Parts: sequence; structure tokens; C-alpha cells
Amino acid sequence: MTESPDMYEHLRAEMVKAQVVGRGISDEAVIAAMQQVPRHLFVPEHLRAEAYEDKPLPLGPDQTISQPYIVALMLETLRLTSADSVLEVGTGSGYQTALLSEIVGQVYSIELDPGLSAAASRLLKQQGCDNVKFRSGNGWRGWVEQGPFDAIIVSAAAFEIPRDLVKQLKMGGRMVVPIGEQSQCLVFLEKTEQGLISQELGAVRFVPLKDEDSHH
Repeated sequence: MTESPDMYEHLRAEMVKAQVVGRGISDEAVIAAMQQVPRHLFVPEHLRAEAYEDKPLPLGPDQTISQPYIVALMLETLRLTSADSVLEVGTGSGYQTALLSEIVGQVYSIELDPGLSAAASRLLKQQGCDNVKFRSGNGWRGWVEQGPFDAIIVSAAAFEIPRDLVKQLKMGGRMVVPIGEQSQCLVFLEKTEQGLISQELGAVRFVPLKDEDSHH
């Protein structure tokens, strides 16, 4: 199959129409970002033809890039604005990072795998994303020095709500995180004066969020 920018643009437009808007995503900033960011650059080269299909794709031994709809749902649920400062736990290939970069003011992205973090950082620089800071480290601990955050998005499944991350949310801050081990549920959390409000968004499958400082 010969590759052309037009082909990818067409596939991207189809993806947004069928998998994002077609499934009820209505946040204009999320839709615009998904139309803008070249997802095929964030998957391994041999999988580029599948980049816009309705499924997650493998990035390596224990890593995947999530299905486009799930990424869109997580972003829309956070009610992001252009003034927000957002922590992303699990940079992966940097696709979601690039989407966040289009939508919010400042992104802080943390990734356990230093190789993935460095590759994502290079790719985003090439894409002209200059409002993202990267760090390689334990996502469970967050990024205390840069907090508190308006929103936190976690791209791997935690076995329980990560308390350190909740502490790094501003009052009124929002977090979306997959919770569970064998079966997982995507959970939306909002930090209020009365405590944490949580809402379940449905069943998902993510790789586990590894905690380097414990044996879990």
C-alpha cells in the first residue's frame, strides 16, 4: 500500500466521524485535536496502516496505544480548558500527550520507561508541541513539584485510587483513571470541599500501572 499524507488525512477524518463523533463525543476541543494530531506517527511503523482503526495497538512488550474512542472519552470527561495544567501518567508513545498539548495550557507527562519517554519527547518536539514537560519516573507518585493540577489523566490501570495523585489535584480538580486488576472500570473523580465524587464510566482494559516503590 502506498502511503500519502492525503490517505492518512482521509483515514483520520473517517476515524473522527465514525469512532469519536459517531459515538457521542461532542467536546469541540477534543474533536479538533483528534482531527489535527497524526496518530499514525505514534504507532510502530509496521502498524501505521492500522493507526486509525477502532482498536488499541501494541507499542512493545507491556505497552499499548489506546483505542481512539477511549482516549476521546477520557479527554472529554475531564472537561478540559485552554487554561488548564494537566498531569498525564503514562506517556506511552505520546499520542494522548499531543492531543492534550492541543487542548490545554500546560502538560506534564510522566512515564516509567525512559526509552518511551525520550522517544515521545523527540516526536512531540518535531510536531511543534512546546507546552509539554516530560519526566521518567513512578506514575503512582505523580509530579509534586509541578502540582497542584486542574486535571490528571492516568493511562494505565491502578489497583486502587492513587492517593498521591488525588493530593496533587486542585480543589475542583478532575481525574480519570482505570481501576481494577482482572476486571477494570474507568472512573472519573472530582475533588470537592465535601470530598471525592466518583462516577463509573464503564469497563475498559489497560495495562497495569506499575508501582516501582512497592511489590504490587
